[in-house]
Amino acid sequence: MLVAVIFVVFPFCMLFAAVSDTLSMTIANRVPVLLVATFAVVAPLTGMDWATYGWHLAAGSLVLAVTFGLFALG
Repeated sequence: MLVAVIFVVFPFCMLFAAVSDTLSMTIANRVPVLLVATFAVVAPLTGMDWATYGWHLAAGSLVLAVTFGLFALG
């Protein structure tokens, strides 16, 4: 069941984001929220240790900060 969640949620979110971005040039906020929420629930269940979990969250935060900066530059 856990593997099914991993291999269904991510591709569905990517497909939904690609289609909505293609059609309307927007990606709904529910897509990244669903991805983060799924990661937060599923990652500890996979046996991921807290250090790796923290590194994943740090990398996501860094990417978010960089993209905010690029958006601010125009």
